[in-house]
Amino acid sequence: QVQLVESGGGLVQAGGSLRLSCAASGSILGIVTMGWYRQAPGKQRELVADIGNSGSSSYVDSVKGRFTISRDNAKNTVFLQMNSLKPEDTAIYYCYARRRSMVTLRYSDYWGQGTQVTVSS
Repeated sequence: QVQLVESGGGLVQAGGSLRLSCAASGSILGIVTMGWYRQAPGKQRELVADIGNSGSSSYVDSVKGRFTISRDNAKNTVFLQMNSLKPEDTAIYYCYARRRSMVTLRYSDYWGQGTQVTVSS
């Protein structure tokens, strides 16, 4: 099992910045991807950004140029730097990790508890 603990959410005015952190612990060997999803009220959960072990990353179009995902492999931590925040970025942000079992070679996804990000206009 992998445990994910997020921090860094909060309330910010439009145009402001926040930095989310997510620390992984437990069976971290085999984690191949870490990232962030978000879910706004009444909307489906969407992938915001993710990053692989090699550092390759991807972003949903709506955050490109504003958000940056990074990863500290030594500390098993992933970060999401969010700049130029907009009210439509308001959501619960969930950290996730995808791990491949060294025994079965199957992938499993793990989730954090979520952290609220609220952007006021």
